[in-house]
Amino acid sequence: MTTFIREYSSTRFSTIEVGRPGTTTMYWYAISTKPHQDDLAELNLRRMGVETFNPQVKQHKIIRRKKRVCTSPLFPGYLFAKFSMGQHYRNVLYTRGVRRVVAFGEQPAIVDEALIEAIKCRLCEGFFATSESHFMPGQVVRIQEGPLRGLEAIFEKQMTGPQRAVLLLRALSYQARVVMDLGDIVNL
Repeated sequence: MTTFIREYSSTRFSTIEVGRPGTTTMYWYAISTKPHQDDLAELNLRRMGVETFNPQVKQHKIIRRKKRVCTSPLFPGYLFAKFSMGQHYRNVLYTRGVRRVVAFGEQPAIVDEALIEAIKCRLCEGFFATSESHFMPGQVVRIQEGPLRGLEAIFEKQMTGPQRAVLLLRALSYQARVVMDLGDIVNL
C-alpha cells in the first residue's frame, strides 16, 4: 500500500508519495538549504545518519587587496542527500538549515547515482577541479559558438565564476566587452 503525505510549503499544499512503510530503498535527492546554512544543514543531516554530498570548489579571490584562496560550495544553496523517502522524508524536511527537498511537480526529484559519481570523480584533494584557463590576457581568440560565432576577440580576463571569460570584441571601429563561456572560444 502506498502512503501519501500532505505537506505544506510556503506556497501551497502538495501531496507526496512516500512509499510502503517498510521500504528502505535509498536514492540521492537535491536539498535546497536556507541562505548561508549549507554547512548547518549538512551537519544536522549527518547527525541523523543521512549520507550527504556537498562538493566544494577552490577559487582565487581578492580580499582586502590580497589574493587569497577561498572555498565555496559548487552549488550554493543546495546539497545532495541519500535517504529512504519512506523512512526519512519528514525528518529531512524539518532538519535545521533545510528549506525543502527539490521536486518537479509534486514528486521529489531523484538525482541519478551516475551524476553524483561523475562529480566525485572530478574531485581533487576533496575539491571540485575546474579546468584552468589556457588563455592569456591580450591573446586573440575566435568565438566558436553562439550568436557571435566566427568573430575574433581579444581575451581580457577570466571571471571569478568558473568557466566564464570577458572578451573585448572588435567590430569595425566599435569595441565592446562581452562575457562568454570558456568552452565557446578557441585559440587562433
